[in-house]
Amino acid sequence: MNFRLEKDQIGAREISEIHYYGINTKRAQENFNVGSKNVNLKLVYEIALIKKAAAIVNKELKQLTEDKAKAIIQASEEVIEGTFNHEFIVSAFQGGAGTSTNMNVNEVIANRAIEILGGTKGDYKVVHPLNDVNMSQSTNDVYPTALRITAIRMLRKLSNSLAQLQEALQGKENDFSDVIKLGRTELMDALPMMLGQEFGAYAKAIERDRWRVYKVEERLRQINLGGTAIGTGVNASQKYIFMITDTIQELTGLGLARSDYPMDITQNNDVFVEVSGLLKACSTNLLKISNDLRLLSSGPKGGFGEIELPQMQVGSTLMPGKINPVIPEMIGQVAMRVMANDYAITMAASSGQLELNAFMPLIAESLLESLELLDNGVTIFREKCIEGIIPNKDKCQATLEKSAVLATALVHHIGYDQAAYIARKALRDNKTIREVLKEEDVFPDSRINEILNPFEVTKPGIPGIIGKT
Repeated sequence: MNFRLEKDQIGAREISEIHYYGINTKRAQENFNVGSKNVNLKLVYEIALIKKAAAIVNKELKQLTEDKAKAIIQASEEVIEGTFNHEFIVSAFQGGAGTSTNMNVNEVIANRAIEILGGTKGDYKVVHPLNDVNMSQSTNDVYPTALRITAIRMLRKLSNSLAQLQEALQGKENDFSDVIKLGRTELMDALPMMLGQEFGAYAKAIERDRWRVYKVEERLRQINLGGTAIGTGVNASQKYIFMITDTIQELTGLGLARSDYPMDITQNNDVFVEVSGLLKACSTNLLKISNDLRLLSSGPKGGFGEIELPQMQVGSTLMPGKINPVIPEMIGQVAMRVMANDYAITMAASSGQLELNAFMPLIAESLLESLELLDNGVTIFREKCIEGIIPNKDKCQATLEKSAVLATALVHHIGYDQAAYIARKALRDNKTIREVLKEEDVFPDSRINEILNPFEVTKPGIPGIIGKT
């Protein structure tokens, strides 16, 4: 294997000739070898898009020659296409506020551009990673802008996935509209309800999540490109500062806007905390729904058994025939991870100091992981769980009849204490409320059905419990 020698202000390192990254990337790989995953490639692609935009602007401003700019643009496009995925080797957890990630992209693009121009990798007189690829930029305006663009794209995907989940839940709301069952509060028997109503409530929760996720994109549209290191724009011309935002708007197709105070965007990361907080809220609903489904499907004989989930895989290496609710368990764990990431983002965002936050890489990794997990998890949850749920109507009816909750209908007629007596007797003697009413001769038989009528259901549409006034 042949090597080239690259130098920096610290010293020199040998880099394999097959690689497009350089000495900065190599040092970062060694310094941050914590055994974790590498930087999210979606972030890398957006950084490369910014490099392309900068090359376009710098060419127009005559800061880059035509040939050099074209080579940088082509190399950036190849990075975006995924051609050099194997060259991005820096850990997601790194010091330097993202400098190592930015340099990894700079070096790969520079060496590929050198190659395009007929030179030899490492000959930075042809195309320099900093002087040319990073011209008029800083990690501190490139990295947060790339993260905002990546997050917007992923939020849009997640919003669509949540909309599909909402529709699936609404479908079950309609499908189960004629299935009466026992409602529960604090895991104790409460009042009769429709199974469809249960899923309707889930749909409403996801509807709020979908709307929140859709709207929060607005918070991410302000960018600080051109602000360079601390937001003051040093080493970037006024023409560049205005042109780079227009160019990145055109390339991304997103409604991005130049911040009227770039120093704020450079220093403060509360917007990512806000986005993460809404992802946590979504995760809260997903965890609650998944836990409900596990309860409602529990058994099949020793639990609630009111619904059946799709059987996805064998559940035990010891117990034959056991099938576990693995998809709700999966989405529950995704939700927990997002909640944990939210705490990490909160801590990282609040740990910035003065003009920069050194913990941006943790914010980026945590936020993008949360978005990716939720988008994929929600889709799997819908396809492999929600859409295949079927009700156990007989079990729902039998459980309701065995419960003493119908005694609630008696309160208006005989008072709370006497109704409580009927309920206790039904439970003690393992009888239905109807049977105890007949035994106690509280009402004529013909009157019993009339009194219990408030708990019968009606159609069409999503039924509700009819109250008697």
